[in-house]
Amino acid sequence: MPAMDVFLHRLDPDMCVVTAAAGGERAGCLVGFSSQCSLDPVRYVVWLSDANRTFRVARTADVLAVHLLARDRHRTAERFGGLTGDDVDKFRGVRWREGYGGAVVLEDAEAWFVGRVVTRAPGGDHVGFVLEPVEWGGRGDSAEPLLRLADARTIRPGHPVD
Repeated sequence: MPAMDVFLHRLDPDMCVVTAAAGGERAGCLVGFSSQCSLDPVRYVVWLSDANRTFRVARTADVLAVHLLARDRHRTAERFGGLTGDDVDKFRGVRWREGYGGAVVLEDAEAWFVGRVVTRAPGGDHVGFVLEPVEWGGRGDSAEPLLRLADARTIRPGHPVD
């Protein structure tokens, strides 16, 4: 939709890493489509491509973890955005711990939360996971700039996108 590109190319959202664990598997991916979607009660939605492994794990998960990375964590972003969990363990060499409900929490995130999956909403080639925050944390005193789409444009997706 080339005409819409005039609008879309001006956006520079914060990027996040979404992690999921279910059925003895864990997965994670770099996500550019996410936002708060309700004030009361607080809800947050992340959109996962139905082509990637994280989606396949997340569709049966009760909770997901959402992480904001500092701009200087580009290597972590490359790991979760430029590799596929079908071929490599993205969590090897990454500091993480188990959070609420078995969620995978990345310890080097600037801020993070674990959300209970309230609903899943189809949206074309992505599915929205609406989350109710149940646990959160981060570096409250940090002023590090966050990783944004402009910082991640050079990362080639681990799964092809059209």
